[in-house]
Amino acid sequence: MKRYAKYVKPYLSAFIIGPCLMLTEVFGEIMLPKMMSLIINHGVANHDSGYMIRIGLCMVLVALVMAVSGIGGAYFSSKASICFTSDLRQDLFAKVQQFSFRNLDEFSTGSLVTRLTNDIQQVQQLLMMALRLAMRSPGMLIGALIMAFAMNPKLALIILIVIPILAAAIAAIMMTAYPRFGIMQTKLDKMNSGIQEALTNVRVVKSFVREDFEKEKFRRNNEDLQANSLRALNIVIMTMPVMMLAMNITTIAVVWYGGNLIIGGKMQVGDLTAFTTYIVQILMSLMMLSMVFLQSSRAMASIRRIDEVMKTDIDLTDEHAAQKDKQVTEGRVEFRDVAFSYQKEGAEKVLEHISFMAEPGQVIGIIGSTGSGKTSLVQLIPRLYDVTEGEVLVDGVDVRDYSLHNLREGVGMVLQKNVLFSGTIEENLRWGKEDASKEEIRAIADAAQADDFVTSFVKGYDTDMGQGGVNVSGGQKQRLCIARALLKHPKILILDDSTSAVDTATEAKIRECFRTSLKDTTKFIIAQRIGSVEEADLILVLDDGHIIGTGTHEELLASCEAYQEIYYSQRDREVSA
Repeated sequence: MKRYAKYVKPYLSAFIIGPCLMLTEVFGEIMLPKMMSLIINHGVANHDSGYMIRIGLCMVLVALVMAVSGIGGAYFSSKASICFTSDLRQDLFAKVQQFSFRNLDEFSTGSLVTRLTNDIQQVQQLLMMALRLAMRSPGMLIGALIMAFAMNPKLALIILIVIPILAAAIAAIMMTAYPRFGIMQTKLDKMNSGIQEALTNVRVVKSFVREDFEKEKFRRNNEDLQANSLRALNIVIMTMPVMMLAMNITTIAVVWYGGNLIIGGKMQVGDLTAFTTYIVQILMSLMMLSMVFLQSSRAMASIRRIDEVMKTDIDLTDEHAAQKDKQVTEGRVEFRDVAFSYQKEGAEKVLEHISFMAEPGQVIGIIGSTGSGKTSLVQLIPRLYDVTEGEVLVDGVDVRDYSLHNLREGVGMVLQKNVLFSGTIEENLRWGKEDASKEEIRAIADAAQADDFVTSFVKGYDTDMGQGGVNVSGGQKQRLCIARALLKHPKILILDDSTSAVDTATEAKIRECFRTSLKDTTKFIIAQRIGSVEEADLILVLDDGHIIGTGTHEELLASCEAYQEIYYSQRDREVSA
């Protein structure tokens, strides 16, 4: 719980004032039955209307104070709980943003969304309920017990018999409910992941006419969540009937025993009326406590899931970087006997014995079959993953000795999966350089062969992108992503198969831009087409995580059998086409 204390401190006054106002309301609730008994015992019995009016006015005043206290208590409790969880959600999101790619592999996207939304909401509901009831319920319980014993100790013993039985029942319900709530949240994760996947890829679903399959998959996930939710909530449903049964049995016992006392002249009618109210208050306070405990049972399952994220060790940091202030100034890249595995221990290596040097301004082409390790190799340069063995050096310095910010600021990267965000085209391009002028943006877009199609839109650079850039074609999306990377003016530019959706003429113009506008930038180009890399200063041929050929296009045609096979097979397809 120490982890969460920092979220309380900024709103400590609300955390204190809310429960205190609730206690004020409780004091009024405890006093009202006693005042009513005085009216019955003295005012009504003695036909003293003046006495009844005086006590009645006092009751009205108490009721007004209770109303103000109740409203204030609810306000401060809501403020404290909402602000607490808002800050927690902010830190949880910030933690996820710090995750390395390997950390992200441990959680599904749907699970992280659930933890940031539904799980946080469960904590908020618990806090709100606790601040409203955690002081109110014990206060009412203790106050009503004191008043009941003050009126008739023997009659009050009835409630002492009921309380342990109810406590045992509530404890049993909580112990059963807690694991079921954890399972329910896991099922919610699964459903959210399915929803996200189906909606993100809805065009693929429609193109393959798989709507019925997706609906059936969602139905199974939805019914699974429904069944587990009912299984958890069925336990909660038992709470109210158990409490009401106990309340009614206790009330009957009190009325029966108290009625005999009144008949025997040992108790006044007003006292029995007040006593019955106190019994109801005691049982209602227990019911409210049980609601808090049950909500805490569900919230604790959510807190455990939040803790899993917050306690995750970030396996890729710059905490021990030896040269945090150093920036990438030249763009020289060297791999020294690098090996890499996506798993930390004992897993098969996807790269092994990788060594080469890229001088500033050179174009490095990387080619190879699917799964040969091309993307894995370039992801080591901006340190999206850490090497398993060996070293990756930028400007002669191990990438682990840079601060992550400075290293990645010096690297522009267009990933294999092109991603645009909601917002305008201009806002997307400004990811590369936030303070870029409109002229600079347009010049870069022109270099990436994007300006023509952007200006053809009615709103031009103010055109809104759909989610993920769904209202532009694949080739247009690639060119916008290239422009975004170019706007950084990076010393190292990585293009991971980023021109596959553009025609060869457009690609040739983009390569010409690289030779002129980015002549001092080191370019890494992963491509499937040899034509995309044949002019490179150095071409790496990868196969099964190993470099099986290095050299220029002409050198590889003369010496590398795998490169020859790729080249001639592509040329034959072009001729036949």
